[in-house]
Amino acid sequence: MGKQVFYGDGVVTGYGTIDNRLVYVFAQDFTVFGGALSETHAEKICKIMDHALKVGAPLIGLNDSGGARIQEGVRSLGGYADIFYRNVQASGVIPQISAIMGPCAGGAVYSPAMTDFTIMVEDTSYMFVTGPNVVKTVTNEEVTSEELGGASTHSTKSGVTHLTAANDLECLLDVKKLLSYLPQNNQEKTIALPYELKEEVRENLENLVPNNPNKPYDMRNIIVEICDAESFFEIHKDYAENIVVGFARLAGKSIGIVANQPMSLAGVLDVNSSKKAARFTRFCDCFNIPLLVLVDVPGFLPGTDQEWRGIIVHGAKLLYALSEATVPRVTVITRKAYGGAYDVMNSKHIGADMNFAWPSAEIAVMGAKGASEIIFKKEIQAADNPELKLSEKEAEYAEKFANPYTAAQRGFIDEVILPKNTRRKLIKAYAMLEHKKVATPNRKHGNIPL
Repeated sequence: MGKQVFYGDGVVTGYGTIDNRLVYVFAQDFTVFGGALSETHAEKICKIMDHALKVGAPLIGLNDSGGARIQEGVRSLGGYADIFYRNVQASGVIPQISAIMGPCAGGAVYSPAMTDFTIMVEDTSYMFVTGPNVVKTVTNEEVTSEELGGASTHSTKSGVTHLTAANDLECLLDVKKLLSYLPQNNQEKTIALPYELKEEVRENLENLVPNNPNKPYDMRNIIVEICDAESFFEIHKDYAENIVVGFARLAGKSIGIVANQPMSLAGVLDVNSSKKAARFTRFCDCFNIPLLVLVDVPGFLPGTDQEWRGIIVHGAKLLYALSEATVPRVTVITRKAYGGAYDVMNSKHIGADMNFAWPSAEIAVMGAKGASEIIFKKEIQAADNPELKLSEKEAEYAEKFANPYTAAQRGFIDEVILPKNTRRKLIKAYAMLEHKKVATPNRKHGNIPL
C-alpha cells in the first residue's frame, strides 16, 4: 500500500454555491480503492467539515464507499470516529445532507445516519452495517443487497432514508430543492421568496372533510390547498404513512408541516409515526422553521404489538419534541382529536402558540360510542332496550363533545374558523409570531426518551 499513491485518495472535497448560497461538499470516488476510507481520506473530509462549521454553511456528503480501508487497520477506524465526532458537533448548527449514490457499508453508514437528511438512489445505492455474505455466514439467511439495504427497504421499512431518487441527477436536484427550504445555519432564518398577499380564501377547503366522521380523506389535499402552489416537499413519504411530514411555503416563507393522515390506519399515532414526526419536529426547531400541525387523530394504536414495541416511550418522543420546540407553533384541528393524542399533537397545554379548529372538529377523551358504553354502562344495562339506550346516550355525548366549542370556551382553542379562511388565518398568525422568543431552563440538555 505504501507504493500505491493516488491523487485525492478516493475523495473530492471543496465548496461552491447553490442559488448563490455557500455550501461545502465532499464526494467519495468509488474508482479509487472502492471509495474506502483511509486516514488521509478522513482528514480531507474533516477539514471540509471544520470549515463548514466555522463559516456556518450547509454540508453535503456524496457517499459511495465500501467502508474502512482494511489495509490501514485502526487508522481508518480512527478516521471514521473523527468524522462521527464532527457530525455530532455540527448537529443542530448547520444543515447536514447525505446523498447515498452507491454502496455504503460498514462504518460508512453511521455518518449519514447522524446527518439531518439521507437521500438514496434507487437500484444503485445500498446501506447496511454488514453485507449479504456476512449475513449468510452468521445467520444462514440468504438475502440480496437490495432486500437487505436498498432504497426501497430503507424508505418503507426502516425509515433510514428520508427520500429516494430514480437516478443520480434526480438525487442532486432533490438536494438542491431541500436546501431551498433551509437556512444556512441555526443563527439565521430561511430566505423568504417574494410574495404578494391577496384575499387568500380557499373555497376548496370547505368540501375536503367528509360529513361521515368514519370516512377517510387525504390530508395532503388539505396541505396543498393551505400552502403556496406546488411548494409542498414531503419527507419520509413511504414510511409510517399514517402521518405526513414535510416542508412547504406559506406566503413565500418556509414552514414545517406535521399532519395526521386519515387515509392510513385512520391517522392513529403508533411507534413509527411518532418517531418520524418527532425527528422532523426537532429538525425544524433546530433551524428556526415554524411548525404547522394538522390534527385528525383518533388516538394511539392499541394492541400487544405496539405495547411490546414500546409505544409508551416512542409516543413520548413526539410529546417531548413538540413540548421543547420554541419556534412558532400553530395547530389546526380538522376533525378528530381524541384522548392523549390530542395532548401530544401540539395542544395548547404543551405550549402551542395558536390553536384553530374547524367546525367539524371533535375534541374529547374518546369517541361517542366508547365513551357512552363506559359512562352510562349501568343505565344501558338496566334499560328495556339497551341498544336504543346506547344510541340515545351516544347522540347525547356527541352533541356535547363532538364539536370544538367546549374546548374553545376553556381557551384551549383560540378560534373556531371556517375551513376556507384557514390559509389567511395562518399567514396572519405566523406574521404575528415572527419575532417570538422563549427563555428555556438553564440546563446542559434534556433527556429525551430515546
